[in-house]
Amino acid sequence: MKAIRLKLYQNMVNYKKPTSFQLKETYPLPPYSTIIGMIHNLCGFEKYKEMDISVQGKYFSKVNDLYTRYEFKNGMKYDKTRHQIKSGDYGVGRGISTAELLVDVDLMIHIIPKEEKLIDYIYRSFKSPREYPSLGRREDLAVINEVKLVELKEEELEEDIILPENNSAYIPISLYENEAINIGGTGKVNSNGTKYKINKNYELVNHGSKKNPKVFRKWNKIEVIYSSRISALEDESILVDEDDNIVFLA
Repeated sequence: MKAIRLKLYQNMVNYKKPTSFQLKETYPLPPYSTIIGMIHNLCGFEKYKEMDISVQGKYFSKVNDLYTRYEFKNGMKYDKTRHQIKSGDYGVGRGISTAELLVDVDLMIHIIPKEEKLIDYIYRSFKSPREYPSLGRREDLAVINEVKLVELKEEELEEDIILPENNSAYIPISLYENEAINIGGTGKVNSNGTKYKINKNYELVNHGSKKNPKVFRKWNKIEVIYSSRISALEDESILVDEDDNIVFLA
């Protein structure tokens, strides 16, 4: 099985949690949906292409940064005592808020499109990108340190494989429960880590009528455990690439 392996570096980045507002919190690694969005943008895909993603990496620290925030209420007329901006007859509030940023992020991402014929196209799109890639917010630029086509194989390990020091990963619950992965200790599987439900892709669902549609995104969420100190256990079967990097596909 072939995959595209990316190694990316980002100086400061926010992978926004959808439920955070006053403080724009960040996930510790980019969600699958964010990575898939970057791929579709660089490749120029206009329709969704199914793919599996594995992501692991590390960051050095976190900081908080201020940004300008705009607020408005649908249909609220401009009131000079409460609004800073007038847009036509309507008012917009402008203030400041705080964003949480990760510093010095290193990522390793594996990409396996469902259509095998897309592998070379995605590889070329990252090898010679049409624009500077960003991952997270639009301004969160990503430096591509490696783009490589790799072979993946599932093999029974002769010895433990341990993630590099300080590296973390999203481990799908289905992979975690088969006891091939050990987290944060010795022996069989431990439960050290944080559970997330990470967005991957969505379908458009109409909750209205055909005449009066109310279309919303219904997200497919992947339940994962985020953790460091990860190892694949001896005598267990696990998916690895040709350089013996563990692959956590979702």
